Amino acid sequence: MENLIQLVNRLQRACTALGDHGEESALPTLWDALPSIAVVGGQSSGKSSVLESVVGKDFLPRGSGIVTRRPLVLQLHRIDEGREYAEFGHLPRKRFTDFAAVRKEIADETDRETGRSKQISSVPIYLSIYSPNVVNLTLIDLPGLTKVAVEGQSDSIVADIENMVHSYIEKPNCIILAVSPANQDLATSDAIKISREVDPKGERTFGVLTKIDLMDKGTDAVDILEGRAYKLQFPWIGVVNRSQADINKNVDMIAARRREKEYFASTPEYRHLANRMGSEHLGKVMSKHLEAVIKSRIPGLQSLINKTIIELENELSRLGKSIATDAGGKLYMVMEVCRTFDGIFKEHLDGVRPGGDKIYNVFDNQLPAALKRLQFDKQLSMDNVRKLITEADGYQPHLIAPEQGYRRLIESSLISIKGPAEAAVDAVHAILKDLVHKSISETTELKQYPSLRVEVNAAAVESLERMRDESKKSTLQLVEMECSYLTVDFFRKLPQDIEKGGNPTHSIFDRYNDSYLRRIGSNVLSYVNMVCASLRNSIPKSVVYCQVREAKRSLLDHFFTDLGKKEGKQLGTLLDEDPAIMQRRVNLAKRLELYRSAQAEIDSVAWSK
Repeated sequence: MENLIQLVNRLQRACTALGDHGEESALPTLWDALPSIAVVGGQSSGKSSVLESVVGKDFLPRGSGIVTRRPLVLQLHRIDEGREYAEFGHLPRKRFTDFAAVRKEIADETDRETGRSKQISSVPIYLSIYSPNVVNLTLIDLPGLTKVAVEGQSDSIVADIENMVHSYIEKPNCIILAVSPANQDLATSDAIKISREVDPKGERTFGVLTKIDLMDKGTDAVDILEGRAYKLQFPWIGVVNRSQADINKNVDMIAARRREKEYFASTPEYRHLANRMGSEHLGKVMSKHLEAVIKSRIPGLQSLINKTIIELENELSRLGKSIATDAGGKLYMVMEVCRTFDGIFKEHLDGVRPGGDKIYNVFDNQLPAALKRLQFDKQLSMDNVRKLITEADGYQPHLIAPEQGYRRLIESSLISIKGPAEAAVDAVHAILKDLVHKSISETTELKQYPSLRVEVNAAAVESLERMRDESKKSTLQLVEMECSYLTVDFFRKLPQDIEKGGNPTHSIFDRYNDSYLRRIGSNVLSYVNMVCASLRNSIPKSVVYCQVREAKRSLLDHFFTDLGKKEGKQLGTLLDEDPAIMQRRVNLAKRLELYRSAQAEIDSVAWSK
């Protein structure tokens, strides 16, 4: 399992390349799920010296005030032989063999991010060190906790640093390395205070006690190191760092490690603890523990990664394809989106999706009800029949039957059917228009391009209006045809004998009696009802032929014709995707690539167990 820590190193670097370094994000984050060791401590607690002792090199900036102003992800790689060197994540092809240059690059890269101010930044610096004198280990060095802001820093710097440290150590996958100086009261330790807030039982906190050699004479740190003063689940580890004089003299770090061992072995108070003291022991313990934690987290990581890959793929699918760059590609994209919309619209009409049944309701309920409301019997009242019959005679009364009177009565009744016929056309138009709006809202791709959505909607509605006008013209012609030519056979079949009340021939003197007029009204009403029954069937056929069938067949034909005339730039205006969506798609695609890569790497490690 020696490659577990290197695996996490690679994943952490990949996360940071995506801008995911433990901050809140609207996108799924792998960083938070990766085990890590965060080094926390107050200013002048000896935190930097501990890290340098573990590495065996001077490489961290030094000075007064807050020196560490960005998280430093320190990845240690043990090599069997060869010269020690360092690499930065932001300078991947450059090797540093001079560790004084490493120190300068840390300071310069911090300034590049913070603008040469004394402010802090949460964006990490990645530093990998390859050496035969290190163990495989990754540590995150966080800015030192402070109680006051210095000149050039905002008043919020104290809280800002504390919030940054919190954001790292509050995650359950974070191992806390709490560094406290032995020559100060442990009760005032910044590291212990903040670690206790997120890990009150000390289940993931390692205590490191520095400056043991600087304690007042007659005092020692045995109670702390043996866990009596402040108990943690893991044993405290004491270290003896180089003195400032040693640093000024550039005392070799490896030699300093030997002197540290000798100190614990030769000091009576600590002799019984010597085997678990010192920076070298600290590095080994942390490496072993980190590896064990990573191993235990692999099943959970696999589950998280698999679930997140599905979520990312689904969201990318919802966002749709990225926009083509050439005119042909753009035209193809627009046509594909329009075809998708057209397909959804047809599904509504064909019953695959709801809505088309409303058209049948117009024909089966609304049209018959409207025809029934015409109340032809009132139109054929005795007074109206007498009036029209008389007017049709003119100056000379009819001799046999009042044919012109019949025609006028029938025409005046049938003409009123135009109202329900027009209403049926308008009702179907409104339904088709509503289905267009529904289909547009259900076409995911159209949500991606607001301008195209507007154009498609306008083109579809314009087509429906043309179809409505044509349908209204054809449907009204059906009514006009019935008015212009009467079915003669209907009248020929009317009863002729007086007993049945059907003899149409009367004396000139009794042609206007009530019985005669009622018979005329009854005959006309029967004919009008017959025509109504016929139109009740033919009007829906006309409407379906002119509107529904045409909408299915050629709803966007005019739009497609216009599309073929557009240049690439004009097509581009139709594909005016929201820049935020474009950026999110790019981010999701990069993140998906990261998760797929992580899935492959973790799966290979899991199979090798």
